[in-house]
Amino acid sequence: MKTIELKNVSKIYKNGVKALDNVSLTVKQGEFIAVMGQSGSGKSTLLQVAGLLDNCTSGQVIINRNDVSSLNKNLLADVRMKSLGFVFQSFHLNSHLRAYENIMVPMLINPEYKTKSEMKERALHLAETVGLSNRIDHYPGELSGGEQQRVAIARALSNNPDFILADEPTGNLDSKNEIAIFDELKRLSTSGKGVLVVSHNDAVKDYADRILIMKDGVLEQ
Repeated sequence: MKTIELKNVSKIYKNGVKALDNVSLTVKQGEFIAVMGQSGSGKSTLLQVAGLLDNCTSGQVIINRNDVSSLNKNLLADVRMKSLGFVFQSFHLNSHLRAYENIMVPMLINPEYKTKSEMKERALHLAETVGLSNRIDHYPGELSGGEQQRVAIARALSNNPDFILADEPTGNLDSKNEIAIFDELKRLSTSGKGVLVVSHNDAVKDYADRILIMKDGVLEQ
């Protein structure tokens, strides 16, 4: 089984703040894990380290049984491309690209895709899976917040990663749309993706297989 493992991970910033304090965590495929905690508790740093967007000060990050803690930037980028998909509170969509074109963006650096038509076919399929078939030609400014976040989820799936890491994915959404996004993330976990969600939204508790609490950089199991 494919996993993300953090082993005794600590993160200390240059200003002396210890954001993570000896954290250990395993995320398995098919599992929905929610990490909750107050602002400044370290939960976003946890996700960034697990997603190889930031390095740890000490400890190990192991993805699919490979210790990636000491890889150079190019190799880390390769692991991210193949194994990890990201969803953020801010949708980070390109306002000048249509929905399906935004979904295609990560494919442009993936050598497995040979042609633009192949990428577009994949993007249209992903748009359909997140319920956006009738919105594929719309620009982000023409989409609701919930629709934009579904585009972001489809984009995260574009390279068929093993894991989806989501940082406050419903933070900018109303209650109706937050339910739709959590429903979608749950569907992804039941289909075999590992899903790690950082959130302060109590609604996530209804979807998670495990709920973990971060407090002062310590992960309470």
